[in-house]
Amino acid sequence: LFMTGGSRGIGLAIALRAARDGANVAIAAKTADPNPKLPGTIYSAAKEIEAAGGNALPLQVDIREEESVREAIAKTAETFGGVDILVNNASAIHLAGTLETPMKKFDLMNTINGRGTFITSQAALPYLLKADNPHVLTLSPPLKLDPQWMTFSGAAYAMAKFNMSFTVLGMAEEFREAGVAFNALWPRTAISTAAVRMLAGSVSSHVSRKVDIMADSAHHILTRPSRQCTGNFFIDEEVLRSAGMTDKELDQYKCSKFSPLLMPDLWVGHPGDLAKWDRLRNLFSKLFKF
Repeated sequence: LFMTGGSRGIGLAIALRAARDGANVAIAAKTADPNPKLPGTIYSAAKEIEAAGGNALPLQVDIREEESVREAIAKTAETFGGVDILVNNASAIHLAGTLETPMKKFDLMNTINGRGTFITSQAALPYLLKADNPHVLTLSPPLKLDPQWMTFSGAAYAMAKFNMSFTVLGMAEEFREAGVAFNALWPRTAISTAAVRMLAGSVSSHVSRKVDIMADSAHHILTRPSRQCTGNFFIDEEVLRSAGMTDKELDQYKCSKFSPLLMPDLWVGHPGDLAKWDRLRNLFSKLFKF
């Protein structure tokens, strides 16, 4: 399994779930030195993967650099004997309007999210085409083009994330006959990660789900036959419901069992749901002093 940006958060959780099955995991991310604001490095992730039962290959990679990506995937294939799964997890975020988005931020998001996903998928394909059950899973949203979402995401971030989703849509069809599965996975609710907490503050922990819901959903997708599972834009809880999980069982993923509500994520449901939550968040923040 080749994972981009998996030194922390959702990517690391997916890698650890695979490690419990004894998977070989390459962690391809930029962070090699500890960051006091965002814990986790490729080396700390590798230790966790090995402790969970997998084999790890930490690789310092900037997915904006084509040669760096191609060398990392080649190194992974050389070390583990091939590449069976690619998870396009690396992503940059800047939630702001057009006038509040410097071109530096625009370029960062679009080179990592869209271009990075394309480069990594392209570089992995020669190895995936040789695999028995090849999967590419991209953490990107369903292609919902309701303009009301732009109120929350801004045009620049929407462009960057939808580029990832268009890669899924296009490559799923292109490689359908070859048997390489391309799917997307997106959370229905906010997911509690260090990056989200840094952006949204402590209130996010009270209204989010744990990263485990994304890890378990990804595991269900990646263990399906690739020829029977491609071109889908999966939502985490829908994957688990289809596997037989009940509402009560889904409660295990809530960060706080006392949370009065869960924050919906972008591009899931109706934009009005997020607007309503935003108003309620302000109310509950005052009542419960989150």
